[in-house]
Amino acid sequence: MITVSNLAIQFGKQVLYKDVNMKFTNGNIYGVIGANGAGKSTLLKAISGELEATKGTIELGPGERLSVLEQDHFKYDNETVLNTVLMGHTTMWEVMREREALYSKADFSDEDGIRVAELEDKFAEMGGYNAESDAAALLSGLGIKEDKHYQLMGELSGKEKVRVMLAKALFGNPDNLLLDEPTNDLDLDTVEWLEDYLADFEHTVLVVSHDRHFLDSVSTHTVDIDYGKVTLFAGNYSFWYQSSQLALRQAQNQKAKAEEKKKELEEFIRRFSANVAKSKQTTSRKKMLEKLNVEDIKPSTRKYPGIIFSMEREPGNQMLEVQDMKATMEDGTVLFDNVSFNVEKGDKVVFLSRDPRAMTALFEIVNGNREAQAGTFNWGITITTAYLPVDNTSFFQSEMNLVDWLSQFGEGNEVYFKSFLGRMLFSGEDVLKKVNVLSGGEKMRCMIARMQLNNANCLILDTPTNHLDLESIQAFNNNLKLFKGNILFSSHDHEFIQTVATRIIELTPNGCIDKLMEYDEYIHDEKIKELRDKMYQ
Repeated sequence: MITVSNLAIQFGKQVLYKDVNMKFTNGNIYGVIGANGAGKSTLLKAISGELEATKGTIELGPGERLSVLEQDHFKYDNETVLNTVLMGHTTMWEVMREREALYSKADFSDEDGIRVAELEDKFAEMGGYNAESDAAALLSGLGIKEDKHYQLMGELSGKEKVRVMLAKALFGNPDNLLLDEPTNDLDLDTVEWLEDYLADFEHTVLVVSHDRHFLDSVSTHTVDIDYGKVTLFAGNYSFWYQSSQLALRQAQNQKAKAEEKKKELEEFIRRFSANVAKSKQTTSRKKMLEKLNVEDIKPSTRKYPGIIFSMEREPGNQMLEVQDMKATMEDGTVLFDNVSFNVEKGDKVVFLSRDPRAMTALFEIVNGNREAQAGTFNWGITITTAYLPVDNTSFFQSEMNLVDWLSQFGEGNEVYFKSFLGRMLFSGEDVLKKVNVLSGGEKMRCMIARMQLNNANCLILDTPTNHLDLESIQAFNNNLKLFKGNILFSSHDHEFIQTVATRIIELTPNGCIDKLMEYDEYIHDEKIKELRDKMYQ
């Protein structure tokens, strides 16, 4: 349990929020949301003690332990992977170290014997004798194979380190858990493992994430940072988003009577409650929306970018044909081989692989930026494409301002290009910023504006939600569902895939799996699971 009393956070003259009073209780998972810069990560840092609050107090329950997902991935480079996870339970780790030091003494005294006995009792109480096997199980669940458990952290890749740090945070069943973007660099299977793990977690969790499906799967409550305040709502992200949009429509409808508005909100709550009862996180101890008042539902101050893709030309029936294609890395690693498929008019295809480099390789090949090791591809003569690459670094290595940068990719006057930038939330002096100083999210919004200039009938999107905030992801997702042309994409965002894709093609070293089905059905089909395992052998 975490109790926050009269909390205020201020940097100079900028007040993020003040008068924050709330209690986070056992058995509940709180998704923390807010626009970029609202103070989501700052709130977690204040609770963890990493950042000193301007005012107020934060207290844990008596004797409770707090665990935090650390962001410094180089801190433990000289430690083994297994030891790094064990360090997640600080008290147990200290007992282990003292115990080992005493046992290794050449002149072991009677006093040492008494102290060892005390330590052994503490060690047993904390589950120390199962610690290594528990840590190994966490690592395996997060995709770190056993042969790496005794390697040094410095020998792991960046993505592997992320998983080890997550295992460290989860280790020892902490009473309170703070997770800042825990799904970053996790593949879809590992995210699902984490969802299942947290659904059964019996203590208190606060999580910041841009992954809507993850928030919906685990959160029982939403902490919304808006209006310079921190407000606690019952319900997950989808409930917050849908209810805030409903409240916004109602606020814009001046003619509707108060009683009609209340009735509409109550009906919305009833329908949402019925749906959420079927979800993962709803158990007898996690009853969502049970104490929600209609008055709690308010429109958000968030701004959503205007992402609107339109087609200049209707596509013909011949879209894209790929025959016997193979792609490898420079070291000979086979990304995919013997891949053949025909994309039909109107298909919205998500490409999957256990190696994300496979999707990037395919997209680069069909865009003419890379040679395949074998095979051919042919675009239909009516097809026009717009490509969003996973790495956009080369596009922003100049000192152009945003208007001049965007004008490279289309024809029109300054007002025309400013209108596209305005849709993507660049206004006023923002459009004169130099592109080489933009943040990751700002660069992605520029790349999306660039794509919209093309009026293409086929969109190729390599991990399009990278660096975007929840508002941009939601707007992007909403428009792609309505887009009439073809979409070829890859993504780590479960909700994005489930709501956009009409077809799934998984690239493997032994061919491809090609299914016309929803993503949720695909990943839970036992026969497909068996086939996938065989294809990667």
